[in-house]
Amino acid sequence: MKHGFVKVAAAVPFVRVADCEYNVERIEALVLEADAKGVEIITFPELSITGYTCGDLFLRPFLNDQAEAALLRLAERTAHTSVLIIVGMPIRIQSQLFNAAVALQSGQILGAIPKTYLPNYREFQEARWFAAARDLKLAHVQIGRFQVPIGHNVLFRSGKLTIGIEICEDMWTPYTPGTRLALYGAQIIFNLSASNELAGKNTYLRSLISGLSSQNLCGYVYASAGYGESSTDTVFTGKGFIAEVGKLLIETPRFTYEERLIISDIDVMRIDNDRMTTNSFNDSIVDHTERGLLTEIPFRLRTHEESHDVDRQIEQNPFLPESRKRDERAEEMFDIQVCGLSQRLRFIGARHAVLGISGGLDSTLALLVTVAAFDALGLPREGIIAVTMPGLGTSDHTKNNAIELMQGLGVTSRTIDITEACMQHFAAIGHDPEVQDVVFENTQARERTQILMDLANKYNAPVIGTGDLSELALGWCTFNGDHMSMYSVNAGIPKTAIQIIVSRMAEIEKFGAELSKVLRSVVDTPISPELKPTNAKGDIDQKTEDVVGPYELHDFFLYNFLGYGYPPQKIFYMAKVAFKDKYDAKSIKRWLREFYRRFFAQQYKRNCLPDGPKVTAVSLSPRGYWRMPSDVSSNAWLAEVDALSEE
Repeated sequence: MKHGFVKVAAAVPFVRVADCEYNVERIEALVLEADAKGVEIITFPELSITGYTCGDLFLRPFLNDQAEAALLRLAERTAHTSVLIIVGMPIRIQSQLFNAAVALQSGQILGAIPKTYLPNYREFQEARWFAAARDLKLAHVQIGRFQVPIGHNVLFRSGKLTIGIEICEDMWTPYTPGTRLALYGAQIIFNLSASNELAGKNTYLRSLISGLSSQNLCGYVYASAGYGESSTDTVFTGKGFIAEVGKLLIETPRFTYEERLIISDIDVMRIDNDRMTTNSFNDSIVDHTERGLLTEIPFRLRTHEESHDVDRQIEQNPFLPESRKRDERAEEMFDIQVCGLSQRLRFIGARHAVLGISGGLDSTLALLVTVAAFDALGLPREGIIAVTMPGLGTSDHTKNNAIELMQGLGVTSRTIDITEACMQHFAAIGHDPEVQDVVFENTQARERTQILMDLANKYNAPVIGTGDLSELALGWCTFNGDHMSMYSVNAGIPKTAIQIIVSRMAEIEKFGAELSKVLRSVVDTPISPELKPTNAKGDIDQKTEDVVGPYELHDFFLYNFLGYGYPPQKIFYMAKVAFKDKYDAKSIKRWLREFYRRFFAQQYKRNCLPDGPKVTAVSLSPRGYWRMPSDVSSNAWLAEVDALSEE
């Protein structure tokens, strides 16, 4: 297990009904392929050694003897591999026959799990041949020279990983065996299935697997019977799914006449963090488990050195992952902001709102949200007092964008130059304006906030904050300056998401075609606080990312640090995979260290944040999500970053 990732596979071989030797040959071939690719656990379909559609042949001892002999040959032929193999076969115990999953590794048979719930309706007749797990009278079964545990109270454990197994119909029940095993500690559930094709069934199945992995905070690996099964009355096409906490990581294509092998890494560290922070899951453990009831069977995972690189996409932007639903999610995030602000305006009875407009990303989104909220409440846009406050570092480009934005939206626009007020303040405190230090910069930020607060008093209106989640994480805001407002609409949105949301508003022309041109110009403008003078050409010289680092990296660090609780070593590894074509290891390490340094040092700013809506799974609100003392030491985190290899 490398960095908490477990490489798993769902395999669907060709079968010949009742031809056990052929079937184990196909299983062996897929095991060898998976082992070469670093797979640690692989599951095959239900009754994969015999085939699912044997009918009354299951009641013939000859077939069952053939299945056992084939299983032992499979164990012998795969003894040189390290993958844990899960196959399906009938197991006879005295006068009863069980539809079972069998786990084997490195030539050893480890244990067996009988199916708990037997479908005996419509096209299924399993109770005709098999007994249910509840009818099992023995705790062990003899398979060749191996006497192994058998039962539905069986888990498999390797170090920090525990897995459980259920079979087909088990997952379709109200309280699934997989759910029960998850409460006993299984982080991944493997399902051996023989689910036939029906129109519309696949969509339901996908939602069921996604839902179970979400509800049980687990990984879920599913393999269903495929081509070669009898089509006398049913059709099997070989479905495979791998899911993790509600997300389908990979699935097999349908109606393709071929064997299937899908591989992905399940993030067990993420699952453990979700379970540790979800108290209702832990309450369910107390309500539905009994100490000492389950049998644990040990197996071996590959060592860190033996493990292969991760076999799954690691999103560069976990707040807004790349997918066909990114646009939908961006619009949803915007709507959540609008809804939050609308409720606040409605509650206080405000007919005005005040906000500063710089012509940059954050204030642009805040203004769009405010306009949409006023529209939703039936308030005239003129009630929005939008103020641009050029100062000692303002460029003509951003100033013009701000003015076009305000005019295009039909809000009440004001331009208040703060240069003279700042110079007067420098004189009062004895600061040389030629020294462009933190005093020079923060004076401007606080002067702007004072103007907005005074206008808010004048209009009996709230100041709408513009600062975003990324700035709060890094402390890239002026305490009691742009850090403060009456309601901060962007507090739950990271910088990279703001770029996408504003771009989306331009694309759909939500505020008109002409304004979309301005929005695209805003998105294309370098991110800057504009608190230092422009260069000789009048262009922005002070660029935020030159100082704090790329926001796309910091947002990646933030989500994985807060959302999943990952340690520096794992975040570094994931970032190298996600950004392998954009940043070298040295740069990632540098900015990861900067992230931790700033994050810990700037907590005091987050402990007195104004109200603002939580929009994604990650928030820095000291009331609704993140609580940390202001004087916590960052030494342990920084030391681990410093020890990371840049190779």
